[in-house]
Amino acid sequence: MSSLIGAIDQGTSSSRFLVFDLRDESVIAEHQIPIRSVYPQEGWVEQDPMELLDTVKQCLNQVHGQLHQSGRSLDLKAVGVTNQRESTVVWDKTTGRPIHNAIIWLDTRTQSTVNALMKCAGSKGKDSLRDKCGLPISTYFSAVKLRWLLDNIPEVSEAAQAKRLLFGTVDSWLIWNLTGGVNGGRHVTDVTNASRTMLMNLKTLQWDQELLDFFGVQLDVLPRICSSAEIYGHLNFSGSDWPDVPIAGCLGDQQAALVGHQSFNAGTAKSTLGTGCFMLFNVGEKIVTSSHGLLSTVGYQLGPDEAPVYALEGSIAIAGAAVKWLQDQLGIIKEPREIELVASKVEDTSGVYFVPAFSGLFAPHWRSDAKGVITGLTQFSNASHICRAVLEAIAFQTRDIVDCMYQDSGLTLNKLLVDGAMTKNNLLMQIHSDILNIEVVRPEMPEFTALGAAFAAGKAVGLWEPGRISGNAQKLFRPVKSPAWRTEKLNYWHKSLEKSLNEEPLKLRNSLS
Repeated sequence: MSSLIGAIDQGTSSSRFLVFDLRDESVIAEHQIPIRSVYPQEGWVEQDPMELLDTVKQCLNQVHGQLHQSGRSLDLKAVGVTNQRESTVVWDKTTGRPIHNAIIWLDTRTQSTVNALMKCAGSKGKDSLRDKCGLPISTYFSAVKLRWLLDNIPEVSEAAQAKRLLFGTVDSWLIWNLTGGVNGGRHVTDVTNASRTMLMNLKTLQWDQELLDFFGVQLDVLPRICSSAEIYGHLNFSGSDWPDVPIAGCLGDQQAALVGHQSFNAGTAKSTLGTGCFMLFNVGEKIVTSSHGLLSTVGYQLGPDEAPVYALEGSIAIAGAAVKWLQDQLGIIKEPREIELVASKVEDTSGVYFVPAFSGLFAPHWRSDAKGVITGLTQFSNASHICRAVLEAIAFQTRDIVDCMYQDSGLTLNKLLVDGAMTKNNLLMQIHSDILNIEVVRPEMPEFTALGAAFAAGKAVGLWEPGRISGNAQKLFRPVKSPAWRTEKLNYWHKSLEKSLNEEPLKLRNSLS
């Protein structure tokens, strides 16, 4: 029996389609197309929903051609979907056309909307909805973006009044179109993506009327919430080379990586380092509500009859994006991979610290007033010091999140599983191990986001079960720095964080040395 499962991976920077042989988790075919972002104003980040869809279709058909040449095009048994989360798409269900560009997850235009919502919030302020949805009121999440669209784009509010409006995160937009669009497309999402909207009740796993009323959102614009592993529909779009293959798995990209790493035990965690950095900490079948600025979210639900597993998440807006900034805005490096070489030319940053608050600070601080800063510059400082400070900043932000995870959950890590493009940087991985004071594990097969989506689809069609031992080779990074070094570095990092703020200071507590 064939064990080929495909994974659509629609991310912030590209669309990809990969086919895995689940017998050994190997990638046997893939195709990738870059995605353009547009920046209409400072802080605004958009993408064309039709480009997201068209590039996914092209990737599907390109990979079909690759498999056809090897005689295996008929062996694909199911497709999973994983996607950039929180990014918001609105479209007209009668025409199938998007009404506005997708507002991307790191877009900050909705600060005025957040301010207006805060006036309606209770005494807990930005945390007033946490008990229901696990999230603070922030520019980050989809409901705030949808509220902005309804308030500011007349065509969106008109479509809502005429009952023509559909809303979804990128997974919903793709699945609706790939399963027929205006001709019977399935308007669905999964629990992991729904848990990032601020509209789903974490306990019931359903849209919550109190949350809908708070944001002024009508139920009829929302997709149906499903588990992460079930058949949602079948590939059915014009020009498809793969008719009738089931779409059977769906996970937001960070939850997909958690499943891809097979982090199925409470107290395990993974960190994905790409454009941003996202750490998920498996806390088991009970919701852990954070009192330290983390997000409570659904980790996965691998079947409609399976119990959901929850996670604490720390979201960092700027990781790889800071490296791109060094390339595109400062010209210090010509391509991202050069940063390791340049940063390795010095033993330390010589007192230089970088706070990459280009979109404010996400977890655990949630400070939209923060701005990026570089501190500790002297006449001696050079490009290598700045590059190394950028790498350290990614690890410092992760350390702040890990400390909060320990305090919220009462659990500790003995290792951190990592994936994502930035993990190819050995210096960055060693810096992580030294600053976090734990072992960092980097599997040699890097495609864990797509693999998680393939696992979910495989589970739905009976080709995979959780807990199977992975044969992937790993590289380990162990801490070599002293506690005194770590304490001094963290103290200076937190002083630099303070300098990034326009309002009241941060309150930080650390649990490790």
